[in-house]
Amino acid sequence: MKGHLDCSVHECTDGYQWDPQTQHCKDINECETIPEACKGEMKCFNHYGGYLCLPRSASVIPAPDPPSQPGTNLESTAREPFNPCPLGYEPQGDSCVDVNECERDEHDCQPSQQCINTPGAFTCQCPEGYRKVGTECIDIDECRYRYCQHRCVNVPGSFSCQCEPGFQLAGNNRSCIDVNECDMGAPCQQRCYNTYGTFLCRCDQGYELGPDGFACNDIDECSYSSYLCQFQCVNEPGKFSCQCPEGYQLLGTRLCQDINECETGEHQCTEGQTCVNIHGASQCVDTNRCQSPYVQVSDNRCVCPVTKPACRDLPFSIVQRYMSITSERSVPSDIFQIQATSVYPGAYNTFRIRSGDHDGDFYIRQINNISAMLVLARAVTGPQEYTLDLEMVSVNPLLSYQTSSALRLSIYVGPYAF
Repeated sequence: MKGHLDCSVHECTDGYQWDPQTQHCKDINECETIPEACKGEMKCFNHYGGYLCLPRSASVIPAPDPPSQPGTNLESTAREPFNPCPLGYEPQGDSCVDVNECERDEHDCQPSQQCINTPGAFTCQCPEGYRKVGTECIDIDECRYRYCQHRCVNVPGSFSCQCEPGFQLAGNNRSCIDVNECDMGAPCQQRCYNTYGTFLCRCDQGYELGPDGFACNDIDECSYSSYLCQFQCVNEPGKFSCQCPEGYQLLGTRLCQDINECETGEHQCTEGQTCVNIHGASQCVDTNRCQSPYVQVSDNRCVCPVTKPACRDLPFSIVQRYMSITSERSVPSDIFQIQATSVYPGAYNTFRIRSGDHDGDFYIRQINNISAMLVLARAVTGPQEYTLDLEMVSVNPLLSYQTSSALRLSIYVGPYAF
């Protein structure tokens, strides 16, 4: 009979001790009773019937105190009705049926755990992202398992993946895919090129990338060289252009070419005048430029009749010619060849500058008996005009005969070196 058993000796299982006040077995807190229960970086966590040594970063959901371990209080046991069924079952008619401890709240699962009924018993399941150690639920550090391609951030019960700048999370929330910044409003002013994880800004021809890597600044090509244009360089957004002075037109992209106003009709010459094209402009000269005592015998030719006393010391004929040269021409420079049109047998011809060369800018170099070359001796700058009388003196010693003829050459020096 149960009433005859001796209940004076109270024994508890390991990890519990008898509490005389409550008349039950009480859990021993080993973390307080055992000095340095956990070594190193491990932290002591007490649980029923023992203790755990876990990393200090571990997250533990505390559990409520379970019912004290049943002692040997046989008096209370004696009052419970007899249950012929196995533990976890109860009689129903002639059979034993499972007791759903979860529905009856007859379980010791922690509030954060889910009670799952099993045949004859129950289990306590931890939330997703936690693992069970003893009766405790400890957070799983998913980042240890390299679930994320770039960066992993562990949070209690879960984790999240993050991507480096220039990438975004893929649909699986773990992989990282490149972001095309060029399609998403990248701050490039002109051209944008997407690259893996970033982008590059580039500029159109004639521009250069600014210090910020986004803006494009115009390149002033004219400031780089004075030889880009023959006359004047004009900077424009992204390019440059060459301009020529009045009276000239652009030849190609950088050179300047004189406009022949006499051919284009852009002159103001009258019927009694002849248009002479010069560098950068035109001149209107009288068709008849013969001055007394000379008379005109043909276009550009004047003759001084020997019958006139005033013609005794003057050249017999004067031929009018016109030419134009550029400024700052290299010297010495051959500019005009004189050629005798009439040659008399036995005559010796000499050439000289009769008038017009006041500063000695020119000289004559005789080539042979019938020709000579007018040479520019010093560099000249325009605009200016010279009128030179180039004389050929013919002497025939056998006949004691001497005569001369002149070529009146009008030289126009242009304002530029082109």
